[in-house]
Amino acid sequence: MNATSLPSSNETRHGSLACVGMGMTLGSHLTPLSRDHIEQADVVFAALSDHIVELWLQRMNPDVRSLQPYYAEGKSRLKTYREWVDLIMTEVRAGKRVCAVFYGHPGIFAWSPHKAIEIARAEGFHATMEPGISAEDCLYADLGLDPGRFGCQHFEASQLLFYEHRLNPASYVVLWQAALVGDWSLTRFHTGSPYRQVLVDRLSEDYPLDHEVIIYHGATLPIEQPHIRRVKLRDLPETELSSQETVVLPPAIALKPNLAMRERLAELDKETGFA
Repeated sequence: MNATSLPSSNETRHGSLACVGMGMTLGSHLTPLSRDHIEQADVVFAALSDHIVELWLQRMNPDVRSLQPYYAEGKSRLKTYREWVDLIMTEVRAGKRVCAVFYGHPGIFAWSPHKAIEIARAEGFHATMEPGISAEDCLYADLGLDPGRFGCQHFEASQLLFYEHRLNPASYVVLWQAALVGDWSLTRFHTGSPYRQVLVDRLSEDYPLDHEVIIYHGATLPIEQPHIRRVKLRDLPETELSSQETVVLPPAIALKPNLAMRERLAELDKETGFA
């Protein structure tokens, strides 16, 4: 290779982006691959609400930049998330290896990682998402639920009200961000009892008001235990909820056999010799 084919010393490096999940519990959920992305990055952006967690990240990389200051009371969260994407892409375009760290799984209830990766790839940069243990994963383990037993539906609580979803009361139903239910503006960090009453009114179309619901919050520190409460559906409006808590509705009715499908499958078994 001759000297003219070598990159010059002042040539900008081609940037890259890795959006990684830290998991839910500090220290114990981070995968080796995600740790490598953090340690090898030129810049680490942290979308984490706990300063202790940010300090822990700084043990792996000295350049950790918190994204939390971009939140503000009365400011649309979507505007904040767009600002996050702009910050991330500025460093990627500058030729840096960028790692953005998010709680749990970076692709679940997180707009910015998907958008940043979409933009980075469209501009020709290498971009990847590394999964993490999500709040959903912890929920199954802590509550002893198997989504394959009865089925499981997941909804963002406000979306359940904004759109005509069909609930299946024979399955588990998981409602995320119930403390924010009914917020159109994306500016509030909680709503209140009247909004939760609207949610209960919607749920009462498919569930009796004395149906027991579970309020769940997973542990984020190794010394913590998950918080699990059980209340009647009718009492949910007057039950205080934090933004980290999730509402789970266990099945209210038994699974109903689909006799027509069973007969069709039985006929297929006869035709294929498995009867």
